[in-house]
Amino acid sequence: MTSIVPAQAVAGPVGPATDVRADGGDGHDGAAPVPLAPRARLFPSLAAVYRAQLSRARVARIPLLFVATFQSVGIMVLMRGVVDGGSEARAVVAGSSVLVVAFVALNLLAQYFGQLRAGGGLDHYATLPVPPAAVVLGAAGAYASFTVPGTIVTAVAGSVLFGLPLTHLWVLVAVIPLSGAALSGLGAALGLLAPRQELATLLGQLGMSAALLLGVLPADRLPTPVDWARDLLPSTYGVEALARSFDAHPDWAAVVLDLAVCAVVGVLSLAAATWAYRRAAVR
Repeated sequence: MTSIVPAQAVAGPVGPATDVRADGGDGHDGAAPVPLAPRARLFPSLAAVYRAQLSRARVARIPLLFVATFQSVGIMVLMRGVVDGGSEARAVVAGSSVLVVAFVALNLLAQYFGQLRAGGGLDHYATLPVPPAAVVLGAAGAYASFTVPGTIVTAVAGSVLFGLPLTHLWVLVAVIPLSGAALSGLGAALGLLAPRQELATLLGQLGMSAALLLGVLPADRLPTPVDWARDLLPSTYGVEALARSFDAHPDWAAVVLDLAVCAVVGVLSLAAATWAYRRAAVR
C-alpha cells in the first residue's frame, strides 16, 4: 500500500515566511530593489581601454610609424643642404622630431575616430560602463605611445646630422607625452566632429601638413601672419622646448614655460575631444 508523506515532513520544519520590503514593511506585494552595480572608475577604465587599443592597433600602425620616421629623417636630410647650423638647425631637428608625433597622434587618430563614428563603433563604446574620458584618453594614449621610438630615432639622427649636442635629449621624456596629449586631443576632436569620414581624414592630413610647415621651417623666416598661426598650433611649444635644449646652456625657465603651455593646451584639447565624443555618441 502506498503511503502519502507530507512535504513538510520531508523538507523539515519551515518557519513562517517573511518578506522584507525596501521600506521596512512586512507586506508581500513587492521585493527589495536590487542595487545597481557601481559605475566604473576612470583610471581602471582608462587602463583597460589603453591596453585594448594598444593590442588592436599594434600590427596595423607599426608600418605607418616607420613611414612617419623615414619621412622626418628624409626632411632633415633635404634641409641639410639648406641649413648649416645654429638656431635654424635646432629648429629643423626639433620640428622633424615632433612631426612624428603629429603624424600618428593627429593624422591617424583623426582617421580612427572618423572611421569609428562612420562605422557605428561609437555605439559599442556607448554601451560600456566606462566614462567618456576613459575612451578618449585610452585611445589617445595608445596612439601616442607608438610615437616614442620614432621620435627618439629622429632626434638622435638629426643631432648627429647637424652636429648638435645629445646631452639634453632627456627633455624628450616631457616633450613626447605633452605634445602627444595636445595633438591627440586635437586629432580626436577633428575625427569626432567631422560629419563624414572623408572629411575627418582630410582635416587630419591638413593638421599634419600645418605641423610640418610651421614646425620644421625656422620661425624667423616665416611672415608675421604665418608666425601668428604657428603660435596657435599645439605642437609649437613642444618644438620650442626641444629646440632650446640643444643650446650649450639652455634657458631652462623658458623650456619649462613652453612645456607648461603645451600641458595646458593638452588638457584643453583632450577636454574638447571628450565633449566631442559625448556629442557624437548621443546622435
